[in-house]
Amino acid sequence: MAFDGIILKALVSDFQKKLIGARVNKILQPNKFEIIFNLYNYENYILNICIHPNYYRICLTNNTKTNPTNAMNFCMLLRKYLSNAKIKSIESYDLDRLVCINFEGTNEVKDTINFSLMIELMGRRSNIILINDKGFIIDSIKHIITSDREILPARFYVKPLTQKKSFLGLNSFEEFNSSISSFDNLIEGISNSFTGFSTIFVSNIFNILNVDAYTKNLDDIKKVYNYINNLISNFGTNNLLPKVIEKDYTIEFSEGNYDLNSFLDNYYTSKENEDIFNNAKSTLSKLILVALKKSSKKLENINEKLNSCNDMDKYKLYGELLTANLYRFHGDFADPEIVVENYYNENIPITIKLDPTISYSKNVEKFFKKYNKLKNTLNVVTIQKKETELELDYIESIIYSLSNAQTLEDIEEIHNEFSENEQMKKYNYKSFQKINTDNALTNNLKKIIINNYEVYIGKNNKQNDYLSLHYANKSDLWFHAQGFHGAHVILKTNGKTPDDDTIFKCAQIAKQNCKASLERNVSVDYTYIKYVKKHPSGKTGMVSYTNYKTIIVP
Repeated sequence: MAFDGIILKALVSDFQKKLIGARVNKILQPNKFEIIFNLYNYENYILNICIHPNYYRICLTNNTKTNPTNAMNFCMLLRKYLSNAKIKSIESYDLDRLVCINFEGTNEVKDTINFSLMIELMGRRSNIILINDKGFIIDSIKHIITSDREILPARFYVKPLTQKKSFLGLNSFEEFNSSISSFDNLIEGISNSFTGFSTIFVSNIFNILNVDAYTKNLDDIKKVYNYINNLISNFGTNNLLPKVIEKDYTIEFSEGNYDLNSFLDNYYTSKENEDIFNNAKSTLSKLILVALKKSSKKLENINEKLNSCNDMDKYKLYGELLTANLYRFHGDFADPEIVVENYYNENIPITIKLDPTISYSKNVEKFFKKYNKLKNTLNVVTIQKKETELELDYIESIIYSLSNAQTLEDIEEIHNEFSENEQMKKYNYKSFQKINTDNALTNNLKKIIINNYEVYIGKNNKQNDYLSLHYANKSDLWFHAQGFHGAHVILKTNGKTPDDDTIFKCAQIAKQNCKASLERNVSVDYTYIKYVKKHPSGKTGMVSYTNYKTIIVP
């Protein structure tokens, strides 16, 4: 991310105008990476400080976050020392990614007391540190011990060292040029020589000015130097244009009325939400695929048992033919094989292999015992196969729903549905615990209007179940693609009879929201809700229906 020293310096200039004198109303910690200050300075501000290794930043925010029921330890510490305190000053150091917010508050006996919050925004090494007026650390969000400093309670705070030069400390263009003259690539030269300049920031300047990174032309290099100075002189104004470049961003000078805080707030919130969504989807996908793999293996074993039952009638035949010919064979031990006439097949001779360690009559018992065992196995595994195929079909419907999930709420609903299914719990019960923050289904339903009729579309099995069995009225129409996993589509009729165009458009919606959406000529069944019932299996989202009509949707 391009949250470099230039971005931070620009933000601090804005904070100095808005937040000096602000009183701390609330301190929140939504997660282990973020601290949020609710501030009041003639108007309300929310300051978000984030030390996430990928999304570290400090900015004003309008995006709220859910807070844990029990506050974390560092949050409690900040509340103890900084609640109702006022911000005296906000400082940054050169173009380092380091901010100091100085607070003034009172202790138990109303004496004035000062604290400083040091915010280090340096990727994985980012930290938030509370310091007393003597410069000693009270505590930090992360405890760190390195060769050059210790971030621990009661230690004296030492700022992180930097090996780069200070651009703000330059006295002339000649000094700037001298610092980068040894580099062939001036973009690398500037970003490697001076504190606070990311490569993307410098690259953008060269593009704006149309300057070659390998130039030795002093006029071109001076253009870059002057542009950076002009940009820095506009810190605290609205002339800083945030600009997205591929998967990153930077700022450039442009006269206008731009809000850098809002840009950063929305940019990082969007990235975080995307990251949370992708991680949740990936995690749930892995759990579901484990269930799919185990259920598929179970079906393979069942099919193997069914194949072994193919010899069932053969053992019965051998038993009957041997019984009919016992009078011909005598002795305590049978021959390894015998030839008898098969009276079930025009008396054609058939060879029967026997167990020579037992008698003929015992061989008869052995054949009938094998027959009865396979017969019982056939009855049991036939039922098991139907149940397992239904289970696999259900898991595939979950996979389809997950592949079409677009929001975190969709993921949570699918997760909760899976966690509530007793059959799924057996695969990995602990991993499928229900998410506590389960939103009401009615808040996440997808609704569209077709010819002045309300049409609802289920995004997953849980919503399908809710729409078809609880939400819809008996006179509403129900649509679903025949033979494919997909959405239950509900047409709210309000007691009216929809025209053919409305019904066809609803059938198109059902096709568009099913696994066969890209195929041609998909059959879509529709019927009144009163003919739709819960499937005998009881699985979420599965129904049985009667009295239906079918539309072919091209």
